[in-house]
Amino acid sequence: MLAAAQMLEKYAPLNLKIYNKGISGNKVYQLAERWDKDCLDIKPDVLSILIGVNDIWHKLNGQYNGTIEIYRNDYIALLERTKKALPNVKLVICEPYAVPGVKAVDDKWYPEFYEYQKASREIADRFGATFIPYQAIYDEAQKRAPGAYWTGDGVHASFAGAQLMAGAWIFVIK
Repeated sequence: MLAAAQMLEKYAPLNLKIYNKGISGNKVYQLAERWDKDCLDIKPDVLSILIGVNDIWHKLNGQYNGTIEIYRNDYIALLERTKKALPNVKLVICEPYAVPGVKAVDDKWYPEFYEYQKASREIADRFGATFIPYQAIYDEAQKRAPGAYWTGDGVHASFAGAQLMAGAWIFVIK
């Protein structure tokens, strides 16, 4: 929302249309289920995706039986479908991030979560997408303030964390 607000204000004469179709708690397969209506039918010029945290988090809390292979394969299938329908779309793949030691994020996440992050980078490379390394951004931010300042539970951004993410997104999309 913060990145969208900045762009809409800065580029008001362009009359940009920005849609946020993210749903908290979704995994990749849930994006796929609603992809035509929420993405392909809109025909975006730029498509930014941040997915992966729930794919592992819900597995760890027993609400999902996903694996890194399911995440990777579902994500690739989603982007293949997207590029077929929208061959000129500019893709922005955002790295799933987690802040260790803040409420929900404990040692059970690791080392498996690193595989989800690695997969997101590999998928970005495979599809020629711009990649936003949110984990490195949050890691660097923790040199200025503790993790709980940037995210209340380790995965959902606080206002300050949202501004970190918006700044990074705006920087790479220029």
